[in-house]
Amino acid sequence: MGVLYFLLILLGAIITYSLITWLYQRKIVKPLTEDEFRAGYRKAQLIDVRESNEFDAGHILGARNIPLSQMKIRLQEIRPDKPVYLYDHTGIRSGRAAQMLHRKGYKQLYYLQGGFKKWTGKIKKKK
Repeated sequence: MGVLYFLLILLGAIITYSLITWLYQRKIVKPLTEDEFRAGYRKAQLIDVRESNEFDAGHILGARNIPLSQMKIRLQEIRPDKPVYLYDHTGIRSGRAAQMLHRKGYKQLYYLQGGFKKWTGKIKKKK
């Protein structure tokens, strides 16, 4: 019976942490539809937070690849005074990248709802 209580408490803690993280992300980063994203990304810093092999397989034209796994060490490549448009494959890593950037003082953070898999605009692939 003690193990069951422990598992229920652990499950509750995981759900609570996930909910708090989701609410925090909604506060600091604005989700954009593809049309909204397309309207503003040329005036912003467009960052693809997927890994290099995913980026090489196809990315939004004009995007820079700064994988989430390298974000801390490559932070100086992103200007804090300009809007930052983030995207990944589905939208999950973008939220984590936005949290990291927000902690470092970045304020104008946006991400593509649905991620790259929902993108219908121009893309570029490495051969």
